[in-house]
Amino acid sequence: MPRNCIVDSGALAALLDPREEHHVWARETLLRQSQAWLTCESCLSEALFLLHEPHARALDQLLRRGNLRLALNLGDQLDRVLDLRDKYADVPMSLADACLVRMSELLADPVVVTTDSDFRIYRRHGRQVVPCLLP
Repeated sequence: MPRNCIVDSGALAALLDPREEHHVWARETLLRQSQAWLTCESCLSEALFLLHEPHARALDQLLRRGNLRLALNLGDQLDRVLDLRDKYADVPMSLADACLVRMSELLADPVVVTTDSDFRIYRRHGRQVVPCLLP
């Protein structure tokens, strides 16, 4: 089992909203992870945009209980995150995706839980596949 579970906004929205297409997959996948889930502010912003009440409040509770934790300081990693956006400008890469790829470079033994197939294209440390769990 990976040591660091990095969660994308699509997976968070699917987890918390039973009407989402990948709800069952997200619930089963994330509940199998024994450690706290990690994300970044950009993913939180995207997830809150995707979610409506009361599902957005459920995201707040995951944060308050420490089940979901912020694990990237964008200010400290801004140059590298923007370099990733430049590299994948043709995809294009969102700020949230760039932050998650950067997190996968910084954290030991990571896995990104996502519904975004673009993570099959992205590379960490230049050429390494980003370890992902996708539906």
